[in-house]
Amino acid sequence: MPTITKNIIIINLLFFFGGIVAESYGIDLSDYLGLHFFMADHFNLVQLFSYMFLHGGFSHLFFNMFAVWMFGRILEETWGPKRFLFYYIACGVGAGLIQEVVQFIEYEMTLSAYNSVNIGTAIIPMDQYLNLMRTVGASGAVYAILLAFGMTYPNQSLFIFPLPFPIKAKFFVAGYALIELYSGFANNPNDNVAHFAHLGGMLFGLLFILYWKKKDRNGTTYF
Repeated sequence: MPTITKNIIIINLLFFFGGIVAESYGIDLSDYLGLHFFMADHFNLVQLFSYMFLHGGFSHLFFNMFAVWMFGRILEETWGPKRFLFYYIACGVGAGLIQEVVQFIEYEMTLSAYNSVNIGTAIIPMDQYLNLMRTVGASGAVYAILLAFGMTYPNQSLFIFPLPFPIKAKFFVAGYALIELYSGFANNPNDNVAHFAHLGGMLFGLLFILYWKKKDRNGTTYF
């Protein structure tokens, strides 16, 4: 396994098990390292980096790291470690920025007129509720990896469970993007998935790839 891909997986595993140990001492790592809404008291800029190494459970971690292993190692071998690492981190930060924008729109449209929020079990002040708006996970960076793979190897056939037939990478990625777009606008109140953060990772990934392709065509290779 290439070095950067391997280390990304190891770091995510360390954070996951470190979170379990911290929880046994009454410490919630996501409260410190998860990405909070920028208007919340608990927000700081470091969270734009740290949030992508935390996960909401083992299945969340497993599927993200499986995708990093499955597609990231191929991109790292194609691009080289420096470009791949930059792409992964930058797209993860970009996904976090998009999530902040989406949360701000939500706040302005539905929350700004209120001083408190009913969360079902209690009515809490708005400043406390804002601290509950936090995001964790590498999914934004992972979706950027999926996009990059689909653009680099568009006709590569993939066998994706539960589909009984192979699907080309470009259709697989386009399908995922459409599902995320639909899910984001569906606004299911029971859906705790940051769909627009996923799309944000893909958007930043697209911008980087188009920029690099233009520079590489002009004979200037970065990283």
